[in-house]
Amino acid sequence: MTDVTIAPASGQEVADTVAVMGGEDWSLWIEAFLTESLLAEGARTLAYSYIGPELTWPVYRDGTIGAAKKDLETTARNLSGLLREKVGGDAYVAVNKAIVTQASAAIPVVPLYMSILRRAMSETGVEEGAIEQMTRLFVNHLATRLAPATDNAGRIRMDDREMRPYVQEEVEGIWPNVTTENLSILTDFAGFKREFRNLFGFEVAGVDYSQPVEIDLKLG
Repeated sequence: MTDVTIAPASGQEVADTVAVMGGEDWSLWIEAFLTESLLAEGARTLAYSYIGPELTWPVYRDGTIGAAKKDLETTARNLSGLLREKVGGDAYVAVNKAIVTQASAAIPVVPLYMSILRRAMSETGVEEGAIEQMTRLFVNHLATRLAPATDNAGRIRMDDREMRPYVQEEVEGIWPNVTTENLSILTDFAGFKREFRNLFGFEVAGVDYSQPVEIDLKLG
């Protein structure tokens, strides 16, 4: 799924966050907000997306999910025109780096790519988690008085560290050599598994799982 954030204007609270895949739901939400005059002057809306390297395109970018992402980008351009006309606002797609989620872990070959990527980015000192990435997005692009820096397609490229040539060269060098026997040596699959389990509350640092937990709590 793709998260869409609708912000009333710079410095104000976020109005809402919804989950979409392609752009249709995004359009419906923004059009509904406009119809009810719920967006402040200068309101901006942002959708989170992913592209990834050509290595995963046969499964990701060229597949059903990729088609939805492309529709999202078309929607962003259409919404930008509408928001500029109505409230002087804008719409953007932020292309983020690969992160471990319940959805991404279920896409064929993507977990393997992310396991290699984690190692490549960590060894070159450019690895960052989801929170650090979002902090960089808002500090460098959205919380300034300037328009966000975008690529030629109008997208905010938060995957710039992932897509650095030396990172991708490292990934491409490891990719064809991975086997079941050397997976734990050539990749950071252990880190990938740990981060996935963290999503559900397992293997979280600082938690003593040997302590008893009350599982029958009455509300009210």
